[in-house]
Amino acid sequence: MMTNPSALLSWRDYLELCKPKVVALIVFTAVVGMLLAVPGIPPIDTLIYSTVGIGLAASSAAAVNHYLDQNADALMGRTQNRPLPKGSLHSMNVIVFASLLGLVSMLILGFLVNPLTAFLTLLSLIGYAIIYTVYLKRMTPQNIVIGGAAGAAPPVLGWCAMTGEVHPYSLLLFLIIFVWTPPHFWALAIARREEYAKVKIPMLPVTHGPEFTRLQILLYTVLLLLVTLLPYLTGMSGLIYLSAAVPLGLGFVYYAILMMRHKDDRTAMKTFGFSIIYLMLMFASLLIDHYVVIGL
Repeated sequence: MMTNPSALLSWRDYLELCKPKVVALIVFTAVVGMLLAVPGIPPIDTLIYSTVGIGLAASSAAAVNHYLDQNADALMGRTQNRPLPKGSLHSMNVIVFASLLGLVSMLILGFLVNPLTAFLTLLSLIGYAIIYTVYLKRMTPQNIVIGGAAGAAPPVLGWCAMTGEVHPYSLLLFLIIFVWTPPHFWALAIARREEYAKVKIPMLPVTHGPEFTRLQILLYTVLLLLVTLLPYLTGMSGLIYLSAAVPLGLGFVYYAILMMRHKDDRTAMKTFGFSIIYLMLMFASLLIDHYVVIGL
């Protein structure tokens, strides 16, 4: 059977609208929140519905972001081959696609999980897709700091999906991602500062310069190291988590110091890459600690 090349291309374009790598990290942190919320294994049906619902909502927000940023994307080297700038999808297709994803996610979360999770997920979707993308991103160099609240929500959503409440421990997970976001994104922004300047997006390296941004990255990584001690200090997690959090935090600080010493974009991109691995390992260590303690 022959495969229609245009249909295959369209399928890949719609998948790209969802920013699958970003959404995968979002879903991962949400699932960790679900698993940490209860002893043992949570109800499988609720786990699946919650994962799908949160994943679809994140994908909807990503597609809206593609639509709203299409003019800027067309001028930036790393985004000019996205579906809208290259003309492989029409704006109306993207809006309909994003709306369908958002609607289905809300129906799943509202009727198959719980209304509070649906409401908080909707707030997160609006926060990223509208408030951050339309307003904050172009309003202030602190855009990623303020807008980071939406990106830090997934573990809270996951926890709420299992318990129906916003537990203080879930807010610790929120805080970790919230403090992680600026040094993570600013490392990329330093390497891509000329592109952001070209489209007049006031990222911190554009408005205050790379040197100032590198200092902020260092300060935030130190703050992040301190914040990641809170799950252990509050009794949420134990020594297994702590034995991972400290070296990982020191590793992030080390990369920040490297950026202070080496001013090249390659070091900035290495720091950006490490920051993603860092977050994944941090949340994996929380999970391992949780189940090892239960096993004991």
